[in-house]
Amino acid sequence: MTPPVGPYSPLVRAGPFLVCSGQLGVRDGAVVTGGVPAQTGQALANLTALLAGEEASLEHVVKTTVFLTDMADFAAMNEAYAQAFAGHRPARSAVAVVALPLGAAVEIEAWAYRP
Repeated sequence: MTPPVGPYSPLVRAGPFLVCSGQLGVRDGAVVTGGVPAQTGQALANLTALLAGEEASLEHVVKTTVFLTDMADFAAMNEAYAQAFAGHRPARSAVAVVALPLGAAVEIEAWAYRP
């Protein structure tokens, strides 16, 4: 797993909740190629790996926030996001931001419930 790009914890347990810091589409220290669909898939793969360390999965996610540098990429992100979550639909917000670390186009943070 890629180490954090700043002084923060990738995941914190708060009672029955797992609070996951924003995940970028980064593998081996670099943003993956393939645009927003690939970055979304990798960000969710990184989130999956974080959750697995706490014996949780995407099925335990109750809320996500998706940050996009361009809202025109919403449909591409949404398609990759829906594939990763399959039939599970956590609450979600999507917001546009000016920029993201490492020049990424998408970042996804999550809260999971795992008593």
